Amino acid sequence: MQAQTLAPAGIFGYHIRYVVPLFQRPYVWNLEDQWHPLWEDVRTVTERLLDAPAGYGAAPVPPHFLGAIVLDQQFIPAGFIAVRHIVDGQQRLTTLQILLDAAQYVVEQHGAPMDAQALRVLVLNDPQIAQHPDEVFKVWPTDRDQAAFRVVMDNDSTVPPALQSSRIAQAHAFFVEQITDWAEVTGDPDKATARLNALVRALREHLKVVVIDLEAGDNAQVIFETLNHRGSPLLAADLVKNLVFQIAQAQDADVEKLYRDHWAPLDNDYWRQPVAQGRLFRPRIDVFLNYWLTMKLRHEVQADRVFSDFRDFVLTTHPPILDLLAELASDAKVYEQMETLPASTIEGIFYYRVIKALDSAAVGPFLLWVLRWDETAMPAAQRDKALRALESWMVRRALCRATAKDVNRMVVDLLRAMDEAGPAAAGDTVERLLADQQADSRYWPDAATLRVALREQPIYKNLSRPRLRMVLEAIEDSLRGPLGEGQSCPRNLTVEHVMPQGWRDHWGADVAGEPVAALRRDGCVQVLGNLTLVTGKLNPTMSNRPWTAQEAAARGLGGDGKRDYLLHHSQLKLNAEIVAEHQDAWTEDDIRTRTDSLIGRVEAIWPRPDIGVQQTRPVTLTRDRTADRTDAATDESDEGPSHTGKYQRLWRWLQDQGRDEVNLTFADIEQVLGMPLPQSARRHPTHWYGYAGTALGRAIRDAGWHASQVNLTDETVTFVRDEGQGAHEDESR
Repeated sequence: MQAQTLAPAGIFGYHIRYVVPLFQRPYVWNLEDQWHPLWEDVRTVTERLLDAPAGYGAAPVPPHFLGAIVLDQQFIPAGFIAVRHIVDGQQRLTTLQILLDAAQYVVEQHGAPMDAQALRVLVLNDPQIAQHPDEVFKVWPTDRDQAAFRVVMDNDSTVPPALQSSRIAQAHAFFVEQITDWAEVTGDPDKATARLNALVRALREHLKVVVIDLEAGDNAQVIFETLNHRGSPLLAADLVKNLVFQIAQAQDADVEKLYRDHWAPLDNDYWRQPVAQGRLFRPRIDVFLNYWLTMKLRHEVQADRVFSDFRDFVLTTHPPILDLLAELASDAKVYEQMETLPASTIEGIFYYRVIKALDSAAVGPFLLWVLRWDETAMPAAQRDKALRALESWMVRRALCRATAKDVNRMVVDLLRAMDEAGPAAAGDTVERLLADQQADSRYWPDAATLRVALREQPIYKNLSRPRLRMVLEAIEDSLRGPLGEGQSCPRNLTVEHVMPQGWRDHWGADVAGEPVAALRRDGCVQVLGNLTLVTGKLNPTMSNRPWTAQEAAARGLGGDGKRDYLLHHSQLKLNAEIVAEHQDAWTEDDIRTRTDSLIGRVEAIWPRPDIGVQQTRPVTLTRDRTADRTDAATDESDEGPSHTGKYQRLWRWLQDQGRDEVNLTFADIEQVLGMPLPQSARRHPTHWYGYAGTALGRAIRDAGWHASQVNLTDETVTFVRDEGQGAHEDESR
């Protein structure tokens, strides 16, 4: 390659066309990141020229470096305008051309004619030697931007409304406005002419670009991949696109037809919009390519290896480029339809519940593989079975707070198994493979494990709000009848506690003076059976009101009780059951009864088939006389270390709490333990901390808590849940 530093006069000062290959990305530079900084740099150089002393011996004004461009010379017959393809730097070169034309437009109206002509020769070739009208343009963008470029480069044309949203048009308008304001064209005409003359000199001679011309044998794609870009970062899709069409061009394929038929639909703003993937936001087209590659290669593809894995796949397997592009385009349509799947279909429900509510990007390749087959290849019954099975596996594991760290690899295993068995048996394959899993990171929780997890856990604290809302919506849908027979539950509702979290205001008479019972109630209000859905407007209205209107009146509150609000202002069957069956009161016993009922609903909505190895997890049931209920300790990896010894009751009691902080007196703790505290705990604050090595400290630590404040004078202690103990760890791709 040959490199030289040139000013715009050296780049554009002769008959030349710099063509952006149509398979490159469209123009994406914007005001904040590129246009405004570029104008500030140009303005600074121009003002230095204005301030510089004239005459022999004056120090030259240093130029401003704009970066580098890489060009690939094309073979053009004699008598035609020379053409170079822009391998890299098309955003920079296109913006520079727009800036030059905007300056020429302002100078032509308010500056010296000679200055206007000095810029005109940098933006237009002589039309008399052009073989086509578009050959007058020295830079020619990719097809998406050509209409807007034609308009803005013509001083006599007004940008039509349909093109005003184009970044090409917006960039040109920005530079015209900035130059007009800076030159002060509405003031002194002579001053404006002088300022514009300095701008012309700056634009022609004081901007510098490193121009790299490739020679025969230079690999344009490798150079394109490895250059350091100072402008908008290239997407993985941009690199993929360049690679594919470079190969197509080398094979003498009809590149323009391939682009129009297969890639052009992927070059619009929809595909470049950022979408959430786990905790990150990535361009939609890169997410699609990530899904597609994982599906195609049947191994996990990291987000930062999308292009490199794609390149290795293409260069190793040498797929026919026409077939590859056709397959990509077809699957891109499937991916695009995923976001608009009807909510009343199995596919739409899976997308909403698993990908959106559970926020599991990892299953995207699975859904793409399932949806790419028509019904002749994959019967509807098999497709539905596959989606229902994976949804059940995902939801049950989320409800049991099982780890999600292995979901990515589980999806890859499913893809391999389905590919081997074929789409006609997809549902059977998925169901059996999931049911056969035995590892803690992969087991499919059975009914016993699910009941243990849901009966006592503070699900309101442990499950993110979108996930919890989805579970309640699914229960409401099941109450409305079979899929497709009733209207689906609205998805703009909020989660509400039937017995309020602030129950002490009007719901605490029965536990007054009983601190342990009060703390037990704090946990009870967070379980599944005490939760429902209401409109956002109704949620604050109900607040912490008593259950009935009579209770509200007795307390001088007036108006309705919470039951009345649910009765008169909610159309949900979830709430209809509550108000119909509990006219006088809503108690902890009612919560437990409803929890068991809803668990049955959950089991039916997300069933686990009786095939494969039975996966009941080890569960130990213990009668806790303090709480007067049946407790369960589940798998240690999810609930923390097991604990035995005389402080086991405190260990278990702390594990059952729905809050992240509790304040207790020593007397409260003795009531939980059913025995007195040792004198050392009353005399030494370190006795309460896990690092002290005491049995009491270890019990607190093993439960996932620590003593934050120990007051020996008042005999009180504050327990705080250790960070991460109550959070469900999401997977992200």
